[in-house]
Amino acid sequence: MRRPGFGATGWVRHVAAGLLLASLTVRAGSLVEPRSEAPTSFRGDQVDTLHGVGLADPYRWLEDSDSAATREWVAAQNAYSAPQLAALPARAWFEQRLTALWQQPRHSLPQRVGDRMYFEFSDGRQNQPVLMVLQTGETEPHVVLDPNQLSADGLVSLAQWRVSPDGKRLAYALSTAGSDWQQINVINLADGAKVSGPLKRVKFSGLAWLPDSSGLYYARYPDPPEGATDDFDPLTHQALYVHRLGEPQSADRQMFAQPDHPDRGFHGEVTDDGRYLVVSVWRGAASENALIIKPLFDDVPPWDAGNATEVVPNFEAQYTLIGNDGSVLYFTTTAEAPRGRVVAIDMNNPDAGWQSVIPQGRDTLQSAVRAGPYLVTRVMRDATHVLQRHALDGTPKGALTLPGIGAVSALGGEAGRAEVDVVYTAFNQPAVLLSTDVTRRVDRLAPLFPAELPFDPDRFVTEQVFVTSRDGTRVPMFISHRKGLDRSAPNAVHLYGYGGFNVALTPHFSAANLAWMEAGGVYAVANLRGGGEYGREWHRAGTGANKQNVFDDFISAAGYLIDRGWTTASQLAISGHSNGGLLVGAVLNQQPRLFGAAVAGVGVMDMLRFHRFTIGRAWTGDYGSPDDPDDFKHLLAYSPLHNLKPGTRYPPVLITTADHDDRVVPAHSYKYVAALQWAQAGPAPALIRIETDAGHGAGKPLSKRIEEAADQMAFLAHHVGLEAP
Repeated sequence: MRRPGFGATGWVRHVAAGLLLASLTVRAGSLVEPRSEAPTSFRGDQVDTLHGVGLADPYRWLEDSDSAATREWVAAQNAYSAPQLAALPARAWFEQRLTALWQQPRHSLPQRVGDRMYFEFSDGRQNQPVLMVLQTGETEPHVVLDPNQLSADGLVSLAQWRVSPDGKRLAYALSTAGSDWQQINVINLADGAKVSGPLKRVKFSGLAWLPDSSGLYYARYPDPPEGATDDFDPLTHQALYVHRLGEPQSADRQMFAQPDHPDRGFHGEVTDDGRYLVVSVWRGAASENALIIKPLFDDVPPWDAGNATEVVPNFEAQYTLIGNDGSVLYFTTTAEAPRGRVVAIDMNNPDAGWQSVIPQGRDTLQSAVRAGPYLVTRVMRDATHVLQRHALDGTPKGALTLPGIGAVSALGGEAGRAEVDVVYTAFNQPAVLLSTDVTRRVDRLAPLFPAELPFDPDRFVTEQVFVTSRDGTRVPMFISHRKGLDRSAPNAVHLYGYGGFNVALTPHFSAANLAWMEAGGVYAVANLRGGGEYGREWHRAGTGANKQNVFDDFISAAGYLIDRGWTTASQLAISGHSNGGLLVGAVLNQQPRLFGAAVAGVGVMDMLRFHRFTIGRAWTGDYGSPDDPDDFKHLLAYSPLHNLKPGTRYPPVLITTADHDDRVVPAHSYKYVAALQWAQAGPAPALIRIETDAGHGAGKPLSKRIEEAADQMAFLAHHVGLEAP
């Protein structure tokens, strides 16, 4: 792939000319202590030939997570890293401050059923949020389901839940140790008695009630082959089922399956009025989907797909249900609109096709809901959110005012109610539940529950800047810090990125990042290509053969921070999680002298074997497939594992993973850190922190989240010279 010349960023031009090479070799000096010897990782003689290229894979044995050798290696690595992390000067302060900052009430987006409002609540001390209900006229909610009572160690989490349309029953899914696998149960709300469950082999599924509350639509995978485990086996042949309450799972009826396409899955939703089942057929991690609609109001049983209509047979665009008005169903879509638009289809006359309701605008449409007589859209403008009201015919009816420059992380509403509910957050604002009646003239959203924060949000400021990337592309970046920050000298900066899977990095609150800013550090978020900030074209510009754009954007963001005097290379810390862990690994290989320290969390590090484990096959839509000769060349060019160079002085690196991560299997991190420790020529440590009884991140107990965040922040702070207050 031809890579264009550098853009206009001054610092990047200097690097291209080699003028800053000497200054970049100056590292943090006394901040990087001579390392003790890392555990020795056995190097095997495994060599694969792929598309005519011989590839050594000396740590292939670490892919067997259950072997005695791997367990021994994990224990040795944790024994090596744990005391070093515990001894970091700022470690105790970060843990203490994070514990205090987490102690604030949090409310999820509610489900309103009759005169009751159901929501998840955490007081900031519990390992897991608790499902609560508040009835109209009452002042205090009461507990419906407390997952903290289901395990002594807080490892069982409430993954999803849904109250039945008649308000009598609760369907909920539990996850253990952060796994993507879930088990569904149904209980009576009146007495807590179990009605159905557990429903097993559930992963990447929704929960949708039948209109008469007699059963559920859900998706599941077949039983694994004999002798196989749930954790790391490849996933194929998901199907949509109907479960009737009180019956065993073996009696569930299969509704939709595509055995000729084993990589496809199904997500079912029922419209608020119970008239239609809308089934999204997904394919891997791609946003584009097919669409099936089944009427539920005629004489065809709810488990019979005979009257279903395939309204979108291909995978050329994304379609997401908003709601309906009788036979007219509304969707957001990227069809003929890479930044999104709203369309409608009348199921009384589906042959008439799709009708445009809200056309594509200059900003990116992320989602929409029905709220009384309106459609409320969530629009992204330069990575921040705006809420707008529209009549059902698309006529604009004005905006809803948000508290500031922030993000709407969740949006809820339904046709039968005038309330719209919003979870709002910003870099200095923890998630807060806001609501308003969209039919009133007052357009400002108000908090549903009062909250006292353990810090003053007005002490922190955020500005947005735009970075010129290597090929001239304009890339947004948020920079947040304490008011009155001394800019006369460079500061410690923590730069975060992701850049993939159409995920937009909007403003968000993090106790760890706030603590970093309280200590005097700067927190920056770069909105890289590959994300969803500017619609489908922005996403595709960072996928497949274009993946290098993501790394160029991040490197240019780092150059901007250095060039504008925010920081220096030795004071610049970087981090990323999952696909962002891949980002960190790739840029460390390409520019090892550009960064003072790095944390890569649960990263995709082996780009030639990622598709062989669990759901990894689904990522080929973003990355390309190693089995394709052309894709192979691009993947090999940046794969973090395959581009480590022995004899290189890498900065201090902390890798984090979990032994039960069944999304990005821990072997990615195991093999990468073993190779990094072998390649490292300098004194900087290469550590791995392996959480036990944990997964990719979701459902992790609060205690584990605080411990991990304290380790990460203290590691970065120590190696870029940020001292605790």
